Amino acid sequence: MILFSAPTCDKCSYIKKNFNLKELGIRVEELTEDNPEGLALLAWHGLVKSAEEGLPILVVEKERLVIRGQDNIVRYLERKK
Repeated sequence: MILFSAPTCDKCSYIKKNFNLKELGIRVEELTEDNPEGLALLAWHGLVKSAEEGLPILVVEKERLVIRGQDNIVRYLERKK
């Protein structure tokens, strides 16, 4: 799983602070100018427009699922605990 996040995103910070993402098998990709690989991965998943509309975005590759928004991601992760 990949969590697309931004350093200044309060909703992203909430998820990173309240869940053990490493334990859940979630890789965090900070979308910054210093991380071209993260931006390329976002584009590869076809999520550039979605990211422009708002973060966070969680990609669950095994389920071919894209979850947008803090509330939706929190609900999904709480079921995975």
